[in-house]
Amino acid sequence: MAMNRVQFQQGLSMTQFMAQYGTEAKCRRALFRLRWPRGYRCPACAGRLSSRFRREGQLYYQCRACRHQATLLSGTVFEATKLPLTTWFLAIHLLTSTKTNMAALELKRHLGVSYRTAWRLKHKVMEAMMQREEPRQLSGFVQIDDAYLGGERNGGKSGRGSENKQAFVIAVQTDVDLDHPTFAVIEPVRTFDNAAITDWAQRRLAPEAEAFSDGLGAFRRFEATGHAHTVLESEGGRAATEINGARWVNVLLSNLKRSIGGAYHAFKQHKYARRYLAEAAYRFNRRFRLPEFVPRLLRAMVLCAPSPQPFLRQATNFSS
Repeated sequence: MAMNRVQFQQGLSMTQFMAQYGTEAKCRRALFRLRWPRGYRCPACAGRLSSRFRREGQLYYQCRACRHQATLLSGTVFEATKLPLTTWFLAIHLLTSTKTNMAALELKRHLGVSYRTAWRLKHKVMEAMMQREEPRQLSGFVQIDDAYLGGERNGGKSGRGSENKQAFVIAVQTDVDLDHPTFAVIEPVRTFDNAAITDWAQRRLAPEAEAFSDGLGAFRRFEATGHAHTVLESEGGRAATEINGARWVNVLLSNLKRSIGGAYHAFKQHKYARRYLAEAAYRFNRRFRLPEFVPRLLRAMVLCAPSPQPFLRQATNFSS
C-alpha cells in the first residue's frame, strides 16, 4: 500500500525545534521578525522611528512621532503573560506536531505547569486559530454535511433535541474531479433551519462555489443564495458515505469525531465548540506544511488581540 504523503511528510523535529527556539533570546527574535518583518512599526501610528528603554526588566519601544509605548508582547495574545516564551513555544510545537489533538491535561504534564495555566494557554492558541479561520471561504466544488458534537444526558432530551448537543456544518473544498480535498470549514450553527444555513452559505461559500450535500431540507437554501447545488441520492448506510461528492466530507467528519472523542474527555460544547472545531479546521488546512506550522501559528498569535481569562471563560459559540 502506498504511503500517505500527509502522514509521512517530514515535520519539525524536537531537535530542530530546540535549535531554532530553545532559548528565550531566540524566541524573542523570532517573535520580533514575525510581528515586524520590516522593522519596528508603532502600533498606534505605524511610525518607523522609535527609542528604546527598559522598565522593570522589560524592553519598551517609544514612538518618536506619537510617543506611544509598546513592548514586543503588548497588544498580542501573549500580553501580560507570566510564562517564559520558551514554554509558549514548546506548547505551540506540541499542539501542532501531534498527529491528533492534545488536551490541556496532557499539555500540563508536558510543560510542568498547572492545569489552569495549560487550559488558558491552549484556549489562547485555539482563539488565534479561530480568528485566522474566520474569513475563509470555500470555492469550486464543496462537499457539505450536517453533524453534532456531544451526546445525550441522562434524563434529558433524546436525539437531535438533546441539550448537550451542538449542531455544526462541515464543508470540504475539493479539486475538479472531487478526488482530493484542499480546504475545509467546520463551524457551529444554532440549528439546521433556513436562516442559519442561509447565513452560513453567505459567509462561507464563494459566489462561484457549487455545493454537494444530502437531502437535508435547509440545504436547499444554497440555491436561494445563488449557488449551484447538487443533492446526492443514496440508499443510506456505508454506500452513502462513499458516494462521489460526499466521500471526503465524510472522511474528515469521521476523523474529526474520532480525534475529539479520543483527546478530550469532555468540554462544554455550547461555549467552546467553535474553538475546538476551528482548531481541527486550522490543522487540516495546513496539513501539507508541517515544518512551517510553528512560525505560521506564531504569526497568527501576534496578530490576535489579547485574550484574558474572563474573555476565554465567557466565550459562546455565537456572538448574539
